[in-house]
Amino acid sequence: MSWLAIKVAVTAALVVAIGEVARRSDRLGGLVAALPWVTVLALVWMQAEGQPAEKLARHAQYTFWYVVPTLPMFLLFSWFLMRWGFWPALLASVAFTALLFLAWAWVLRHWGIELL
Repeated sequence: MSWLAIKVAVTAALVVAIGEVARRSDRLGGLVAALPWVTVLALVWMQAEGQPAEKLARHAQYTFWYVVPTLPMFLLFSWFLMRWGFWPALLASVAFTALLFLAWAWVLRHWGIELL
């Protein structure tokens, strides 16, 4: 099996496992989904492929800065969902997150951190 196929299979299995946990328990599913599984896997894959430490460090730093503006999406989605239904809530919360991300990138630029 090729390395790419292994990475896809492991990553897909992780996403399915998180979905299965969430199906059985809202609280535990939220906890497991909130953990940075994708970033950890990406760092492991990058390390296994021989990427330099500087690249892994930059990836982790950028991930931190990218996560911050996405956090309100979960509260907004929850609030919108109870009022508008799934698809409008998802679309509105994603659109708001995109706007918040642009604003966040603009603010960080003033501190010398370039996200875009």
